[in-house]
Amino acid sequence: MFAKAFRVKSNTAIKGSDRRKLRTDVTSAFPTLGTDQVSELIPGKEELNVMKLYTHKGVAVTVYTSGNPILFELEKNLYPTVYTLWSYPDLLPTFTTWPLVLEKLVGGADLMLPGLVVPPAGLPQVQKGNLCAIALVGNRAPVAIGVAAMSTAEMLTAGLKGKGFSVLHTYQDHLCPEGRQLDIKKSSYKKLSKFLQHMQQEEIVQVKELSKGVESIVAVDWKHPRITSFVIPEPSPTSQTVQEGSGEQSYHPPDIKPLYCVPASMTLLFQESGHKKGSALEGSEVRMIVIDYAKKNDLVDASNKNLVKLDPILCDCILEKNEQHTVVKLPWDSVLSRCFERMQPAYQVTFPGQEPVVKKGKICPIDITLAQRASNKKVTVVRNLEAYGLDPGSVAAVLQQRCQASTTVTPAPGVKDSLQVQIQGNQIHHVGRLLLEEYRLPQKHIQGLEKAPKAGKKK
Repeated sequence: MFAKAFRVKSNTAIKGSDRRKLRTDVTSAFPTLGTDQVSELIPGKEELNVMKLYTHKGVAVTVYTSGNPILFELEKNLYPTVYTLWSYPDLLPTFTTWPLVLEKLVGGADLMLPGLVVPPAGLPQVQKGNLCAIALVGNRAPVAIGVAAMSTAEMLTAGLKGKGFSVLHTYQDHLCPEGRQLDIKKSSYKKLSKFLQHMQQEEIVQVKELSKGVESIVAVDWKHPRITSFVIPEPSPTSQTVQEGSGEQSYHPPDIKPLYCVPASMTLLFQESGHKKGSALEGSEVRMIVIDYAKKNDLVDASNKNLVKLDPILCDCILEKNEQHTVVKLPWDSVLSRCFERMQPAYQVTFPGQEPVVKKGKICPIDITLAQRASNKKVTVVRNLEAYGLDPGSVAAVLQQRCQASTTVTPAPGVKDSLQVQIQGNQIHHVGRLLLEEYRLPQKHIQGLEKAPKAGKKK
């Protein structure tokens, strides 16, 4: 409905009587909202505007805005916007689809049933004509609102084929354009009246008092240089996308380097080189520092240059307590290996075009396992994709097409804020090819490939 630009007829502050009526209408339309929640959504004194507009098809719509659009009214029916659903995510029954589908919905497409993701608990129970929310895999915040084209029972009977929902409004459509809202109170104007007065002096807008005490914007000069020169900055990407069927693969694997952090017990060994507790070093740096220390302190055995004499600092750093008075020399490889064993592991991840990030511990490999489900059916489970900049939902969408099998994305058990991809059957061969050949991830960062089905055996 709002996929294309609309024409605003009027935008005025709501009257007290209309505010009270709106509260009553909201309570009637959404009985699950409590009194406090309704008062929070429709506050008594805060600014609330009524915007009357015509969509690109000429449909009259009334929109209620409070900084962001919160509700819209169409043919005397009241609908929440995605902004409202983010505050009240359980207001409507929610269906889930893949992240790649959002672009099509924003472009004006309806949600087709093959795009639904069926959770383990099954689909929500709705009737034809019910208002529903649509969310993406891995994020319960709704991104679209639509009307069910058939009941849940009819969806299942149809084999999840055909149109599922007539989409009315989506995140990033013209009703909620991407960008930031202007908070007048945090600007130099402080008051909306001063801001509008200045904009009128600049001849950007025309403001008239259509009714006593209520100023309205009646015209906007969209060709004004101040408007035409305004550019919304592009948001920086937080994760890389994986595209299926395109000629270009946008994913590039990160550069991962193992690091070693200096522990408190080894600070004396590293302080001469300018490093302190917690300093993260590459393996080659550690070797060079230890070798230089031994040479500067004349610890290389004169009769056998493969041995290193242990001074008190090296003894404290690399020897066990029962070795302190018995071991006086060690081979070079033993000295170095003991140093690495006693240092704290870390790693540096560098994604293309981004600053390096250092994290403590060892990076977990992408873990591919087989699991048994009901009726002795096998499923392939893939974990730890996020550590390598891969979106589980996007990877699941690609594998669903490659394997011609159903896929689901669920929270990874025992791991906070992490998701796992589950594919029906033993699909390790397909997963391996995707990760190694297309995403070009090193095999050392993937475990479980040996469980792929052998040639000639059933999956």
